[in-house]
Amino acid sequence: MTPPTTRTWSRRGRTPVVRVRGRSRRRVSLAALCCYRPGERSRLIYRPMMHKDHKTKERRSFAWTDFRDLLVAAHQQLGAPLVVVWDNLNTHRAAGMRDFIAGHDWITAFHLPPYAPDLNPVEGIWSLLRRSSQTNTAFTDPDQFVRHLRHGLREIQYRSHLIDACLTATGLPQTRSP
Repeated sequence: MTPPTTRTWSRRGRTPVVRVRGRSRRRVSLAALCCYRPGERSRLIYRPMMHKDHKTKERRSFAWTDFRDLLVAAHQQLGAPLVVVWDNLNTHRAAGMRDFIAGHDWITAFHLPPYAPDLNPVEGIWSLLRRSSQTNTAFTDPDQFVRHLRHGLREIQYRSHLIDACLTATGLPQTRSP
């Protein structure tokens, strides 16, 4: 909920100030897949999750079952087998996720080296999102934050050249989309 800041213009001698009323302990998680299929435009499939109050004992991040559901949704949307390149998040390597992947022939998973954010195109998406729709905005509550988040992600979804640029920035080989 703490807003990222960026440079802006103002009148000389009047420094713009973004006021934030304390930090919220509420948590919002976001999972996304950059999807590439030869001959089609690039896609971004994402799922935000608002977590309950911090005082409850519920999990405050995505579980492997949430990532499984995201993979199933991506498979249904794309209508093709998936080759997933994961980072080394513990839920991506969980036993349940390994069993799920082993039990389905439409999914193949590879893992990136231990710390390689520069090889993950979704990191580029997060950077675009932080620098566009999230900057210099003080959100009043988590619902407003999620609305802005969804709006920013939709803008990126409709501009497949941005998703292509995130893949190109990784330096990994790719198939050109039309």
